[in-house]
Amino acid sequence: MSSYTSSISTKVPHTFRKNDIFPKKQILGTLSWTKKDSYLGFTAQTSSQTNFLSAMDEDCKLEVNSAYISDGYSKEVEIAVRAVHMACLLCQRVQENLLSESSEHVHSKEDDSPVTIADWSVQAIVSWVLSEAYGSNVSIVAEEDVEALSKASAAGLLEAVVRTVNECLADAPRFGLKGPDTDLDAKAVLEAINRCSLAGDRGSKFWVLDPVDGTLGFVRGDQYAIALALIEDGEPVLGVLGCPNYPIKKEWLSYQNGYRRILSRLTSSTSESLDRGSVLYARKGGGRAWMQPLLRGENKFVWPNSAREIRVSSIDNPALATFCEPVEKANSSHSFTAGLAHSVGLRNQPLRVYSMVKYAAIARGDAEIYMKFARAGYKEKIWDHAAGVLIIEEAGGVVTDAGGQPLDFSKGEYLEGLDRGIIACAGAKLHETIIGAVDASWNSSSL
Repeated sequence: MSSYTSSISTKVPHTFRKNDIFPKKQILGTLSWTKKDSYLGFTAQTSSQTNFLSAMDEDCKLEVNSAYISDGYSKEVEIAVRAVHMACLLCQRVQENLLSESSEHVHSKEDDSPVTIADWSVQAIVSWVLSEAYGSNVSIVAEEDVEALSKASAAGLLEAVVRTVNECLADAPRFGLKGPDTDLDAKAVLEAINRCSLAGDRGSKFWVLDPVDGTLGFVRGDQYAIALALIEDGEPVLGVLGCPNYPIKKEWLSYQNGYRRILSRLTSSTSESLDRGSVLYARKGGGRAWMQPLLRGENKFVWPNSAREIRVSSIDNPALATFCEPVEKANSSHSFTAGLAHSVGLRNQPLRVYSMVKYAAIARGDAEIYMKFARAGYKEKIWDHAAGVLIIEEAGGVVTDAGGQPLDFSKGEYLEGLDRGIIACAGAKLHETIIGAVDASWNSSSL
């Protein structure tokens, strides 16, 4: 007997003839049926109709956005997107408080990078949601630990984190998630954060989370991201990027956020150009990436929340391309990327953006190249790249190290064996050009 096979157009809606059968488990949304005479080309074979829905009475049109259709990891994608979406709104509230009043809730870690109540709160939220969905033994690797929060001198900080977490979880039903029956106490919040451990055997399948990627941008009122990915056998199989400040118009990415706030005071608050915030997501092998807007006002989250497909730019001429690079000079070489850009004929000014928003810019078609070449001694962490890499690849782009090899997420918290740096491009032709330029320029660099 044959197993299920299908060929579905990327266009919607899809039309089916009577007596056609299609897999009910593949459709995650509400179906609307209307009589139609045409047939848009759906083929299906199955050994059993037990889990299948058959249109027996009339020709039917399936009113369903392609974002509903998934061959695998559908539950994981949906839960991850809901959790990240909820975390995005938490971060927006915390960031507004940081910018509007003097806050003592920004601390420095041992490497002098900042950490805020948003970092710990998001980690607790995502950890709690995943453990509720998959059990307390779910394997999660994340950036933050509880050492600073557990000190007696940090009682006020911990109290603020607990309050922020419970305020967020109280809103869980709005996102189609069940919240806790009672507020979490400090012990439960610390346990949720600490569940995301870097130590121990995490197996071949685990989640990786950066609760606030680009914390420096976050505290400055600029770009940052919440990044969640599922790793299986060393490869990301789903990725979700929450970008709470990502503007609808890419021109706003070029400004420091402080300047954007000044301009926003001179512009109507209803202006579409100032609309911001989105969640991007994809699953491995789907060949598509999606972006949904953040909820506004009291709206409820209804999957897939007006998601639309995104694709990388079609530009393959370096002279017309825009490239992204990190804002911080501490862990990347601007001089090398500038020389490299000149050597391939890049004319546009670089787009310097905090966090994995750079990956979002490539996936959404707002830029074509992302190059990062770390300074000696710096090691790339898996949570800084996993979600973004998958989203770009499924949106039609290419991401490798500078030697053209795929990134390896199976060696622990670091991207071990990385050849020089990371190169993400909107297409294979552009990627090949950049790889060749790196090889030609590398020996003459002082990186």
